[in-house]
Amino acid sequence: MKDNIVEIDVVSDVMCPWCYVGKRRLEKALAMIPDNIEVQINWRPFQLDPTIPLEGRDRKKYLSDKFGTPDQVAEKYDPIRQAGKVEGIPFNFDEITLSPNTLNAHRVIRWAHESGLQDTMSESLFIAYFIDAKDLTDNSVLADIAVEAGMEREVVERLLAGDADLKEVQEEMQHYQQMGVRSVPTMIVGKKYAVVGAQEAETIAQVIQGIVEERNVAADQA
Repeated sequence: MKDNIVEIDVVSDVMCPWCYVGKRRLEKALAMIPDNIEVQINWRPFQLDPTIPLEGRDRKKYLSDKFGTPDQVAEKYDPIRQAGKVEGIPFNFDEITLSPNTLNAHRVIRWAHESGLQDTMSESLFIAYFIDAKDLTDNSVLADIAVEAGMEREVVERLLAGDADLKEVQEEMQHYQQMGVRSVPTMIVGKKYAVVGAQEAETIAQVIQGIVEERNVAADQA
């Protein structure tokens, strides 16, 4: 790998609002770093709650079971709304009726990698869930989103109808859990440093540049 190429593995879940905020901050960070640094981003799967059934759960009940009263839920989500406003994300939490199992969404993100559409696919899924309040447990909805991102409907529908890459996605999630990832977003920069949480763009940019600087120092000392 060239010294100026930095790989970032973004461990994320499409039902995680902080992951959407983290994506925006990563994009800002990429605009801050020098042009001679090339960043390659890989979106990696994580499930905030793998116990959610494949058909999803009623969101109001899910949130009340998790956080308590409507006031407690609102208090929990207020910082996310505020962060969304800063990052230009018009979160539409009130219209979301279903908390989804995101396993199939992660399969689609995995397939998008081959055609270089992972980032576009992740963005499309975030928009579909957090802004358009779509049902991410519905394979036809996932296929529609995939087509909007540039993928082929017939291929996506065929793969979703079976178990393609189901085991691989589950194993990948286990891999990151075994690495110690407990919350998302977690950005693993240069296979070396973990940026945990939706950190500010400046912090992410510093880590990226720090990786390249370390490599340059090591090369000079070799």
